[in-house]
Formats: sequence, C-alpha cells, structure tokens
Amino acid sequence: MSESHQAERYEEGVENSHLPNDSKDERSIANRLANEERKLHRKEEEDPETAALKKDPTAPAKMHGNEPSKGAKVDANLQAEEEEYLRRKGKA
Repeated sequence: MSESHQAERYEEGVENSHLPNDSKDERSIANRLANEERKLHRKEEEDPETAALKKDPTAPAKMHGNEPSKGAKVDANLQAEEEEYLRRKGKA
C-alpha cells in the first residue's frame, strides 16, 4: 500500500471517529504522531469576536450591546496594568 493511499484512508470516516485519547482506538503510534503534527501546523481562522476578546476582554459584551461582566472588567484592568508594566520595563 502506498503512503499517499494510506494517508487518504486515514482521512476517511466519520467526523470525530478517531478520538485522540481513546484507549480502544487501534491507531498506530505513527498515526497518532501524524495527527499531533497536523494539529501543530493547522492554521485556524478566528472569528471577529475571538480576535476582539484577545485585545479587549470587554469587547464581546459590548459587541452584543451588553454591559461587560465584573470578571471581564477585572481582566481588562489587569491587561492594562501588564501592558503598562511591560512598557516601563522595556524603557528601563
């Protein structure tokens, strides 16, 4: 069996039929390693809400017209403090 044919067969099947931590899954170590490599090199698209959350923890709530939660406000304050600290540390 050729390498490319074997790779195609591995991609066949039902979505989520190969669970990474399934002890009864009879995948070889090479297939498990290939799966982990594929995960490392996979570039996932971020939706706008996730991208906004990384910049401002209160953004998703504001985008939906809601008041940010107390935790989101605390996260925003911590993020601002850390950025200020890193800015000062970089200039020191």
